[in-house]
Amino acid sequence: MPLVFTYIFAVLLNALVGPLVFIFLSTLHRWLVKFHWYKSFFDSFVEKNRHKVENKIVKYGYAGITLFIAIPLPVTGAYTGTLVAWIMGLDAKKTFLSVLIGVVISGIIVTIISYYGIAAFSIFIKQINV
Repeated sequence: MPLVFTYIFAVLLNALVGPLVFIFLSTLHRWLVKFHWYKSFFDSFVEKNRHKVENKIVKYGYAGITLFIAIPLPVTGAYTGTLVAWIMGLDAKKTFLSVLIGVVISGIIVTIISYYGIAAFSIFIKQINV
């Protein structure tokens, strides 16, 4: 499969995660908030964890969400970035744009590392022409 096609396919599918997670969380939350146990758990969870990221969100805004998603490390990415934005009550459309930009950057980084990593590793492999 050509590298450009693979990159575009991966970025588009990963970028779809943002809107889907945001819609899923909003829908599920609207349904579950009717239950007292969920509402009290959610309110305490948000209150306890909001202060951990609130300063960064205020300081960096949507660029912070983009950067968080753009760094290709475990537990950073479209799912987690969207979850943080949703918990913080950020605007959905701006979050989607931040997720898209972050996924594009992350995809470029991973593609470059993969391409040149395979090329660098190939010097250790003997090619056999059959």
